[in-house]
Amino acid sequence: MKNLFKYFKPYALWLIVLIGFVWGQAHANLTLPDYMSKIVTGGIIKKNMDAVWSNGMAMLAVTLVGGLCAIVVGFIAARVSTSYVRKLREVTFDKVERFSLNEFNSFSSASLATRVTNDMQQIQNVSAMIMRMAFLAPIMGIGSVIKAYQLAPSMSWIILAAIGALSCLIVVLFIVVIPKFSVIQKLVDRLSLQIKETLTGVRVIRAYNNDENQHKKFNQTNLKSTNLNIFVNRVMALLSPIMMLIMGLSSLAVIWIGAYVIDAGNLHVGDLLALMQYVSQTIMAFLMISMIFVMVPRVAVSFRRVNEILSTEPAIVDADQPVSLPKKIKGLVEFSGVSFGYEGSEQSVLHNISFTANPGETTAIIGGTGSGKSTLLNLIPRLYDVTGGVISIDGVDIRDISQKELRTHIGYVPQKASLFSGTVKSNILYGSDNRNNQDELGRAIKIAQADEFVSKLDDGVKSPISQFGSNVSGGQRQRLSIARALAKKPEIYLFDDSFSALDFKTDAALRKALNKEVSHATFIVVAQRISTIMQAEKIIVIDEGRIVGEGTHSELLKKSKVYREITESQLSANELMENE
Repeated sequence: MKNLFKYFKPYALWLIVLIGFVWGQAHANLTLPDYMSKIVTGGIIKKNMDAVWSNGMAMLAVTLVGGLCAIVVGFIAARVSTSYVRKLREVTFDKVERFSLNEFNSFSSASLATRVTNDMQQIQNVSAMIMRMAFLAPIMGIGSVIKAYQLAPSMSWIILAAIGALSCLIVVLFIVVIPKFSVIQKLVDRLSLQIKETLTGVRVIRAYNNDENQHKKFNQTNLKSTNLNIFVNRVMALLSPIMMLIMGLSSLAVIWIGAYVIDAGNLHVGDLLALMQYVSQTIMAFLMISMIFVMVPRVAVSFRRVNEILSTEPAIVDADQPVSLPKKIKGLVEFSGVSFGYEGSEQSVLHNISFTANPGETTAIIGGTGSGKSTLLNLIPRLYDVTGGVISIDGVDIRDISQKELRTHIGYVPQKASLFSGTVKSNILYGSDNRNNQDELGRAIKIAQADEFVSKLDDGVKSPISQFGSNVSGGQRQRLSIARALAKKPEIYLFDDSFSALDFKTDAALRKALNKEVSHATFIVVAQRISTIMQAEKIIVIDEGRIVGEGTHSELLKKSKVYREITESQLSANELMENE
């Protein structure tokens, strides 16, 4: 937990000030019964109004000071807890952003979202309450016991009996309730995951009339979470009335036994009233302590879940002394004996991959489903790191280049087009250095064949884009993603099956425009359509993670069995003869 508590250091001075005001609040609360005793014993019983007024005014002043201290304590606790969680959320989010895809495979996206939101809120709420109670409760408890003992030593056993009963109650709560908190947080993760799964897959769910099954699946988790929360809340609900019962019985014992002590002349009436107040304060202090004992294990679960993120080191890190590339690079990409296997997997996905992608040429990668095409492409921007071999750019190992600099030279279009909430303009210029370059914006839209539908939008490039691009079609999302890569004007373009949602006419027009505009750059494209890659200068055929063919379209038709099978499955006999 040291990883988390170190973020409290900037607020150390605030905590010292808070302790000072807590001391003032506790001192005021402990002093009030003394003044009440003096008013009753020295004023009312002796009919001395001067003593009543003087002690009454002093009691009022102490009450006001105690109230002011309580307000300041609440203000500081709220300020420190919110500032602490803000910083903690910031560093957690920063850590998540630096995760490689390996780490994202370890944590589900729903769990990460829950940890950064729900768990952080738990930490904030509990931290504020603990800061208000953790210092106050011990001072109040110990102070009340000492004051009560000073007033009536013979009656101190009543307080000790009450403390013993409260301690037993806290231990029982600790054993019964605490283990449930970890289960509750895991159920929150599962609920978040199921909600996200249902919302993102709503089209498939409805198409297969599977609404009831999804509803039943969600209800099972929801019911389990509800029952567990009800159980915990019911047990916690017993805490307050049992505390009040112990307080009532203790007060009754004080009055009952105190009457005999007063009758014996060993105690004044005012002291008896003060003693009752100290008993009440002792029990209230233990009530606060019991709440702390319950809250700390609960927030410890949230701390542990957040700490799991912060203690996870990204598998992909920059070199200690990164190599700096020239501002303008050629873009020569070379694979030399590259192998790759996913973390925890015994088998490699890619085996001894070697090829060169030259600037000014299109290098296409094709193969069957699951052959490793997308994985190969993801290695270039270091979304994964190779487990063997070397990938170099202009002769420099990409692991020796900082991730930020490496990705500056890459324009990446993922297989699943991903847009962000904002506008058409903000999405296209997302990776561009000049976010106000209208000429570059128009150029990218035109090359990506997106000008036709963008011009029809009500506000053109200022038209809103919903989260994940849900208010545009799949083909439109894909074209906007391509425009985003083009607007960046990188030296290396990586297209991961980025034409799949386009019709053949748009596909052909886009490829023609790309050939003219990016002729200087290295163009690596993963594709399923033969028509998309037929004109590529180099085609790499992947099968079961190995290169089984390399050459132009006509060369591969003659020498690669796998490529010919793919071609025959997509082209007619006449088209095949024309290409041969």
